[in-house]
This record gives sequence, structure tokens and C-alpha cells, in this order.
Amino acid sequence: MRKNCFLLSALVITVISLSAQNSFIDYQKKFPRVMNALKTKEDTLKKQFAKENLQWPPKQLYIRSFKYDSQLEVWVRSNNKENYKLFKTYKVCALSGNLGPKRIQGDYQVPEGFYYINNYNPKSEYHLSLGINYPNASDLLLSDSARPGSEIYIHGKCTTVGCIPIMDTPMEELYILTSYAKQNGEDFIPVHIFPIKYNVVKSSEKLNLITKDDREYKLFTEKLKEVFDYFEQHKQLPIISINNQGDYVIM
Repeated sequence: MRKNCFLLSALVITVISLSAQNSFIDYQKKFPRVMNALKTKEDTLKKQFAKENLQWPPKQLYIRSFKYDSQLEVWVRSNNKENYKLFKTYKVCALSGNLGPKRIQGDYQVPEGFYYINNYNPKSEYHLSLGINYPNASDLLLSDSARPGSEIYIHGKCTTVGCIPIMDTPMEELYILTSYAKQNGEDFIPVHIFPIKYNVVKSSEKLNLITKDDREYKLFTEKLKEVFDYFEQHKQLPIISINNQGDYVIM
């Protein structure tokens, strides 16, 4: 029995050791762009976290982007009980399409809605990139059934066809932050893409003008605003589901 216990303990230790050796960050370090980003950016990020009284490395992230306002925000917290705290706002340097959700492949639209990161690309044509899960369940119901489109990324450089470009240096920071969050157990980092920042008067006026004669889009943006308003008030995310018509349901 003691021998078996010893063997089991040795096996557990080996598994833990292998797991530590093959962490997500260690895997990402195999790629030169990520390794260079860690060498040049990680220490600065640590100091910025310390200045904001945030725990390093990040445990949980929330990303939200505003199309008309050309901003991408990164919010951070250490556990589910904490409120999110804004860490940094990056400039979205280019935009293709117009305000409105993506509904068909080739429409050049940046999606609008509620997504999560589902892909890390350390060898992207756009320096580094993070894929989001477009089309989600809502998009599949409301978009073209045969060609809804795909491969939407947050990425480096400053050119885009329906994606969210934030230039190379900010992208390196975001890639590091999201990689650590994933390693720390956040497999579904939420990414919410809004048409506007609803508490900016100029932006609201722009959206009101666009939706004045488009009732369907108006109802869609009002549902997105419910999530924006909830987060602004509570600094927590509401529960979001999707009904049989593809509409977001906020609880």
C-alpha cells in the first residue's frame, strides 16, 4: 500500500510539474513576437498595475469597444466578488463599415454585440491578434444563414476589414494581459462591442440620427445599452442570454 501511495504521489507531482512546464504563457513564449513583447512590456505593465492597486498578473479581464468613439477599454478584477476597475483605454486606429451589426460576409462591418476571445494568434499578419467568437448564437439567427462571415480579430497595425485594430504596441500589451488571464483560468474573456459610448452626448446624438428611421436597429442598440448601463452602475456584468429570435435578453 505504501508503495502504491508513493507511486501515486510521484505521478501527481509529475503531472503538476508537467503542467507548470507547459503553461499557456510558456507556450506563447515559443513565438518570437510574444517573447519580445514580454521582455519589453511586462515590467512596465507590472508597474502600471501596482500604481492602480491591481493584482499582477491579471486574473479576470473584461474588454469593451466603442465603434464611433474609436476606443477599446480593458477592465480588471481579481475574483468574481470584486468590481471591475478600468486599467487602460486604447485608441482604435481604423474603422471599416458603419454603425450597425455585421450581418453578411463581405459587408465590411465590425460586429456589435457580446462575444468572448476564442483564439490567440502569435503569428498574425497583423503582428499579434485575438479572435472573437463571431458569429455568436444571436448572429447565426439574425445574419445571412449561408454567409454570416467569420474571423473577426482585435489586432495590431492600423488597417482593417471588419476587425478592431489598435496598433502594435497596444496589441502587445493586450496580448500579454489576456494570455495571463487565460493562464489564470479565464477561458472566456468577455468582449463587448458597442456602436457608441452611450454616456457621450455627441455619440448619442449620432446614434439617434442613424436609428431615427430604423426601428429594428434602434431596438437592437437599446438592448446593448441595457448592458452598458448595468455595467456603468454596478461595475459587474449582467447575465446575458439569447432567445429563439436571436434577441439578447438581459437578466
